[in-house]
Amino acid sequence: MKERLLFLGPPGAGKGTQAELICSQFELLHLSTGDLLRAEVAAQTLLGQEAAELMNKGELVGDDLVLAIVENKLKSQAGGWLLDGFPRNVNQAEALTPMLEDLMQPIEAVLLLEVSDSVLIERLLSRGREDDNEDVIRHRLEVYRNQTAPLIDHYRKKDLLVSVEAHGTIPDISKRIMSALV
Repeated sequence: MKERLLFLGPPGAGKGTQAELICSQFELLHLSTGDLLRAEVAAQTLLGQEAAELMNKGELVGDDLVLAIVENKLKSQAGGWLLDGFPRNVNQAEALTPMLEDLMQPIEAVLLLEVSDSVLIERLLSRGREDDNEDVIRHRLEVYRNQTAPLIDHYRKKDLLVSVEAHGTIPDISKRIMSALV
């Protein structure tokens, strides 16, 4: 089974849910960049202090810092991993590839969770979060299409992309993902 994975898909596609299931079942390290940043800040590492400074000013943490945090985590990783939430654009992907090659841990598969907009909107509205109204959701989907969707072609050209239909129940989607990873 492939065990160095990247998840792609629009907000509401189920990336986090499926990542947790796969990582627990196959003992993969789940690298959610948001979680990694929060952990570095909480541990008050040098990288975490730098990230906290930016976040406290309301600024986004830069690609170089996120890459350094991911690299720091993977240096000590002997087994497989799943990247969730990074890269978000082609520039980040182009910076990630040589870093992973230096660590001799190249991506083995990029799973694209595909879901129709109507299902995504329904899922996101059902979460009941204050900031999840239909206009905000449609804007988030547009941002995804403009910034993150170009990664689909990027990884397709590298022959790493595997598309998985992410409609249906969580167990059904998990089975499709497992089949795609063999």
